[in-house]
Amino acid sequence: MKKHIYRVLFIFILTSTLVSCEGWLTEPAPGVTTLKDFFTTGKAAIQAVNGTYVPLMWEFNSTYYPEWFIGDVMSDDALKGGQSIGDMSSVYDMENFKTATNNTYLLDFYRAQYQGIARANLVLEQVPLMKPDTTMNASLKNRLLGEARYLRAMYYFRLVRVFGGVPKVDFVIQSSNQWKQPRANADSIYSFIISDLESANALLWRKSKYQATDLGRATKGAAQAMLLKTYLYTKQYEKAKAWGDSIIASNEYALVSNYADNFTLAGENGKESVFEIQYMDDPTSDYGQGNGFTRGTFTVILTRSRSSKAGGWGFNKPTQNLYDSYETSDPRRDETIFNPTDADMTNPNEEIYLGSRYLNKKYAMMKPDGSYIGLSHFSRGPINNKVIRYADVLLMYAEACCELNTLDRAKWALEEVRNRARGGNAAILPAFPNYNSYSDNQTDLRKAIRHERRVELAMEGHRWFDICRWGIAKETMDTYKAGETAAAQAEMSTFVAGKHELFPIPAAEIDLNPMAQNPGY
Repeated sequence: MKKHIYRVLFIFILTSTLVSCEGWLTEPAPGVTTLKDFFTTGKAAIQAVNGTYVPLMWEFNSTYYPEWFIGDVMSDDALKGGQSIGDMSSVYDMENFKTATNNTYLLDFYRAQYQGIARANLVLEQVPLMKPDTTMNASLKNRLLGEARYLRAMYYFRLVRVFGGVPKVDFVIQSSNQWKQPRANADSIYSFIISDLESANALLWRKSKYQATDLGRATKGAAQAMLLKTYLYTKQYEKAKAWGDSIIASNEYALVSNYADNFTLAGENGKESVFEIQYMDDPTSDYGQGNGFTRGTFTVILTRSRSSKAGGWGFNKPTQNLYDSYETSDPRRDETIFNPTDADMTNPNEEIYLGSRYLNKKYAMMKPDGSYIGLSHFSRGPINNKVIRYADVLLMYAEACCELNTLDRAKWALEEVRNRARGGNAAILPAFPNYNSYSDNQTDLRKAIRHERRVELAMEGHRWFDICRWGIAKETMDTYKAGETAAAQAEMSTFVAGKHELFPIPAAEIDLNPMAQNPGY
């Protein structure tokens, strides 16, 4: 059942090829498949939607570009890592606020999202024209359209929080004269995301209605969680709280009893899972062939120790700042960060990066004894990327309630998360405000919720986006820099408020579609 929705090879989804044929030739050449020929059965509609999920999986084209290189490494949670500062030089530049407009990571990331958007647009154009059949009844047709809207919203969400406003394309591009589209501002993109998510919520099914083979698809709860998140980003706290209330009242989700179970193969798509990017075990050798060939995740090997027999590459190294942010008794620290001894290192010069020896455990598929689970292919693993967990939902809900001064509900949601971490033992992690010198007021509750987001979701790609949307990136990164090792400080440029919260639109995209660049680049 696992990863079922990604088992099909989506040959037809070379969208630009199919669409470019439509209307450009007065007579179709023999053997050419047109859109109207393809979208004739419910099976084709399902395949088209399946293909729309696939760019979420992509992590490599001309370079590696998993989103955590921004979400973790740009923040005070992680250093780039790798063999040296020149390893993944595009990320080195980003991490140290030296990003140029020709950055290869950003170009690959930008283009992957628009691949996903193009696929969603194709579904939303063609599937409404199709009649239900024995494979696709009216209910399934609606769900498929809801999935496409959810995914289009997800791709735009990934773009807007990295680049700000971007071109808004909500139709299938049929010819070259439609290629150049104006850059919409960020507010317009967020409004578009909300519109898609509201439509998705109306069409999607609850998680409990899905067959086991379809776990991993977008659900009503996933749409509501993204609405909660988007309204937090746009500071519409009443609406954010309302969507949080809806998710909580659905009883579709719960925290798993053991925190570490979220990061195991057995724990995938479980009761805490709201939305995961699905990966699968794949022993075939397609390493290095770029977008479209990744059925497993490169994150496993990218984050494993360089000293391991598994041949890891040592990226995304937790910082001392993150390690020290945990309460001393917090068991989540040792489930997140591995602190290897000298005896664990084959070559300390390659393992220790700018003073940090720590390793990210969450997606490395590490056994309790510190060794690694074997992989079918050396370059990638089968573990899913947990984009939204119920713990994340509870903490977003706590944040919305806190900002609305509904402090009792905010404390309830905060304590749900802390109680799972403490295993019911209040002596391990005291209830708010009895830790970190907090007082029982809104200001300190806000600090407590932000602290909890950091330690609960550490190394899951959230931190950078959180400190930017909270408006504290400058002060956070300046404080972090002051406490880093001299070696790390020597590489870092000064964070410029009003510039470095966003990245530049790739120059190659501006060459194709002239638009204004972000300030300062």
